[in-house]
Amino acid sequence: MILQVVEQVLFAILVLFALIVLVAILSSAIRIIPEYQRAVKFRLGRVVGVVGPGIVFIIPIIDTIMRYDLRVELVDVPAQRALTRDNVEVTIDAAIYLRVIDPLRTALTVRNHVPAVATYAASTLRDVVGMVDLDTLLAHRDEIAKRIASIVDEHVTPWGVKVTAVAIKDIKLPDVLLRAMASQAEAERVRRAKITLASAEYEASKIYLEAAERYSQNPTAVQLRMIDALIEIAREHNLIIVTPPTFEYVALPLALTRKGKNEGG
Repeated sequence: MILQVVEQVLFAILVLFALIVLVAILSSAIRIIPEYQRAVKFRLGRVVGVVGPGIVFIIPIIDTIMRYDLRVELVDVPAQRALTRDNVEVTIDAAIYLRVIDPLRTALTVRNHVPAVATYAASTLRDVVGMVDLDTLLAHRDEIAKRIASIVDEHVTPWGVKVTAVAIKDIKLPDVLLRAMASQAEAERVRRAKITLASAEYEASKIYLEAAERYSQNPTAVQLRMIDALIEIAREHNLIIVTPPTFEYVALPLALTRKGKNEGG
């Protein structure tokens, strides 16, 4: 009786152990590849092909797979210190947008494609910056970024990697150069202000000259302008201005009065 119980317990243990081993084998033999990934399958070190997406079966110990994400990856390029063509040292922060387009070629040609692309992009960035001057770098950074992307993409295409874009995030200039640029900008603003003021004075002088010519042709207009000026001064300062009874100041009101009477008559 005791022997039968022992045999049943041993049999149950063996069955349980077999189930555990079977589950372990099945779990290691089944891989699920998402839609945005692909896997390169190797059997005893030899390439079998690209598998996925979906459920992939492999032979444990014999088969291995390498996964690759097909989505666009953002890779930050470490800040690079470069010298422009006009010998100005700048520090540039950039980023690369890349994606794997051929997982098989990537698996066979490059070990770690992300740092490899980032390193080559950093070198290309320094080379391109060295071929342009500072003004071009600041004014045409998008065109320079496109040029860098084109050069890097041409180099990494044999790796099965596509560089979609390069973004120049920041360009840091030396403090001395920043102060010099600020002084230059201030001088430019002062120059424009002086030009504007000189233009305004020139236009005013032309108007004054035209008014003087008209006043010289019509003495009565001069008298009216003088009277208006006296009235404005008296009104502004609350004064009473008494003018001498000269012919010029008396004859004008008389002439205007006579003219009004004649028109009324």
